[in-house]
Amino acid sequence: MPADQQTDPFEDRLSSALHQVGGAFDSPRTELAAAGARRGRRLQLQRRTAVVGSVAGLALVGVGGALFVPRDGAPAPQPTSVAASRTPTSVPGKTYSAEDVVRTLQKLLPQGKFMKTEARGTDEDLPPLAVGVFDDGQGEGSVSVGLDRITSNGKGIVPSAEVLPCPEDSQSDVDGCVTETLSDGSAITVHQGYEYPDRRVDTKAWSADLVTPDGHHVSVIEWNSPAEKGKPITRTDPPLSPGQLKALASAKQWRAIIEAIPEQTPPTAPAAPAARPGSLSGATILRKLKLLLPKEVVIRSGGSQETEYGHVVVDDGRGASLVQINVQPGMSDVAGIYGSDAETLADGTRVVLREEPGEKGGAGVVRWTADALRTNGLRVVVSAFNTGDQNKAATRKTPALTLSDLRRIALSPEWLSDTTVP
Repeated sequence: MPADQQTDPFEDRLSSALHQVGGAFDSPRTELAAAGARRGRRLQLQRRTAVVGSVAGLALVGVGGALFVPRDGAPAPQPTSVAASRTPTSVPGKTYSAEDVVRTLQKLLPQGKFMKTEARGTDEDLPPLAVGVFDDGQGEGSVSVGLDRITSNGKGIVPSAEVLPCPEDSQSDVDGCVTETLSDGSAITVHQGYEYPDRRVDTKAWSADLVTPDGHHVSVIEWNSPAEKGKPITRTDPPLSPGQLKALASAKQWRAIIEAIPEQTPPTAPAAPAARPGSLSGATILRKLKLLLPKEVVIRSGGSQETEYGHVVVDDGRGASLVQINVQPGMSDVAGIYGSDAETLADGTRVVLREEPGEKGGAGVVRWTADALRTNGLRVVVSAFNTGDQNKAATRKTPALTLSDLRRIALSPEWLSDTTVP
C-alpha cells in the first residue's frame, strides 16, 4: 500500500464501506498480506448490502495532508470487484429469486412492518441481498442482509480469520464490538457503531458479520433511520438488539440460499505493489518513533502498516494526543512542493513546519507537522494532534508534542538505518 494512503481508523473504513453499492471495490485497504485481502472481501460485502444510490468512497488521507502524492505520480490502483466478475462454473439445481430472499428476511424479523427497498436473487451478477425499512412499532429503521460465499482455494476456511474483526486500537468510535465462535465453528462479529465517525449526524449503524466453516458469509446491517443517510433519525437505536442481530445473521435459512449461488472462478488478484527499496517496516518505524518521543509522554496505544507508517496515542498528563508518522524513501520527485517557507539545512535537507486545522471533522482539532526531505529522497513526515482521535473533538488546547519535538523526530538519523525491505 502506498504510504501516502494512510489507514483510516476502523470506524472510517466500516462506515465508508457501508456507503457503497456494487461496482469496483475502491477501498485502498491497508494490509497487503492475506489478512488485508480477507478484510477487503468482508468490507466489500458490507458495501454491497448498503442502500443503492450512495457513492461515498473510503478516504485516502496522508499524514502530511495534500502534500502526499502517489508513488511515481501514478494514481492509486483500483482493484476489481470479485462480484462484478462472477463467472458461473456450475449450475445449481435450485435458485432463489429476489422475492425469495425478501420473504426469508421477513420471516426472520420480529413482529412488525417491513417494506422492501431493494433485493437480488441468486441468479444475478451481484450476490443476493434484501434491503428494506422495518418498523417494530418504535420507529422505522433500515435493515439489510447480504449473502455471499468465500472460496477456500483448497486451503480450507478459517472463519475467525475471515470474519470482519473488531477495532484494533482506541481510535474507533464504537459503542460495542464482540467477535465470538459459535458451536458450529462459525465466527461472528457484532458491531455497534455510527454512520459518521465524526458524529456530525448521530445515525447509528449496527452490523453482524458471520462466516461459517463452509464459507457461507452473511452480513446484516441496520440503522436507526429509514436510510443509512439523508433521512432523519426515527428511533434511539436500530430496531434489532445485538442479540437479535446475531440470531438473524446466524439463521440456518441463509445457508440454503448461499449454496444456490453459482460457483465462481476467482479472478486473478492484482499483484500487491512491491515494497520500495529502502522501505522500513511499519514495526521498525513504530519502534524508532517510540524511542524518539519526549520522555515526559506515556504511550497509550499504537499501530503500524506493513511498511512506511506508524502511529501512537500519547499522554503527557494533560490528555491524549495522536502522533502519526510516514517514512518514505525515493521521494525526490516531490521536492518541488517545498516552497519558500522551507528551511534548508547544511546537508541539503529541507524541512517545513506547519500548524493546520484537522481534516477529519473533529471540532477544534489542530494538526502540527514537521515534513523533512533529505537529498537522498528520504521523506519523513510526523504530525501530532490535540486529540487522541482526530474524528472526535479536541480534548486539549495543543498537541502533546511541540513543533520542536516534531522537527527533531523528522530529522533524526535513526531513519537512515535499518533500511531493509520487510
